Amino acid sequence: MRNTRGWIVTSAATGINLILGVLYIWSIMGKALINEYNWTATQASLPYTVCIVMFALVMIFAGRVQDVKGPRLSSTFGGILLGGGLILSGFVKEPFLMTLTFGILGGAGIGFCYAATTPPAVKWFPLEKKGLISGIVVSGVGFAAVYISPLTNMLIMNFGVAKTFLFIGIAALIILIVLSQLLIDPPAGHLEQMKQKVQKNGGKIFEHKKQFGWREMLKTLSFYNLWVMYAFTSSAGLMIIGHLTVIAKNQAQWEHGFYLVVFLAVFNTLGRIVAGIVADKFGHIKTMRIIFSVQAVNMILFSLYTSPLLLAIGAALTGASYGALFSVFPVAIADYYGTKNLGVNYGLLFTSWGFGGVIGPLLAGGIFDATGSYNISYVVSAVLLIIACLLTFVIRSPFKK
Repeated sequence: MRNTRGWIVTSAATGINLILGVLYIWSIMGKALINEYNWTATQASLPYTVCIVMFALVMIFAGRVQDVKGPRLSSTFGGILLGGGLILSGFVKEPFLMTLTFGILGGAGIGFCYAATTPPAVKWFPLEKKGLISGIVVSGVGFAAVYISPLTNMLIMNFGVAKTFLFIGIAALIILIVLSQLLIDPPAGHLEQMKQKVQKNGGKIFEHKKQFGWREMLKTLSFYNLWVMYAFTSSAGLMIIGHLTVIAKNQAQWEHGFYLVVFLAVFNTLGRIVAGIVADKFGHIKTMRIIFSVQAVNMILFSLYTSPLLLAIGAALTGASYGALFSVFPVAIADYYGTKNLGVNYGLLFTSWGFGGVIGPLLAGGIFDATGSYNISYVVSAVLLIIACLLTFVIRSPFKK
């Protein structure tokens, strides 16, 4: 019998992540707020920054809710927060109020939904398929930029920024609540039945391991190694994503850097799926080593990308390497610490992404303001990636063989 229910949960989780990609619309929304409401650039960036921080912080609490109360409740609550926050954003014009509606409510909603997508999906499948499943689920967020950016741009041009918030909020609220009802954990004994089926067919089964609680996990050195690796490697991708249009103008005198953002998003999606498959075959540590090395070389060479074609290659490598992180790190947490408490355990690790989201873009912005170039930023990012790569040689599983 095929694992039909598992694939339904996986499909619903992927669909939810396609909606959570609403975070990608802010570059378009921010520009519209400046034009329509006469906001400054700093005011327009505040709701987005707060949204990222809330997303990362809420993941800890949301992961715990997901583990204890189940993914359906967590995702439904998140859908109400995100949809409601977007709808309310359509009725406010002050930066402070939109920081509350989009930043606080929206960021918290994204965190509650995102925390409830990967854990239930991977629990339906044996460990040797968790990379593939994780890659499929998180690919939704990466692919969201491909459709949601032009859609948002069209809505703003025809209806204005206020109604765009309203339309997207209503759609997000309905879709997220409906899809959330399909998120359920497998029944007790499901994994053992899967193992017996695979063994009967001559397949390889990974041994069952201890299920670590978050307090136990925080006592292991492996967690902090993973945290540093995630922070250092995500900062490079977030730096390029946040500054790509400016980089295109500065290095290639190209005014159409928006196309590079969409191009990066496509490879961001592909990287998540491919990395999950590779991690299943070769292991997450070897896969991380490849990802970090490729991104480090890319950062070293980025200052030499002085044409749209070369920038497209750099954007593709950046997107693929950055997207791959979202597949391999959940698998690493599941492998090292078990799946029972995957929500809160991965939520704690995910705070490193929030840290990377602060140091990467801000560091690059400060260096550019001071020097008129991103070259030093590329070197710093390459050094951080090399450190992360070296950590893959010393990290050890908390389980004793």
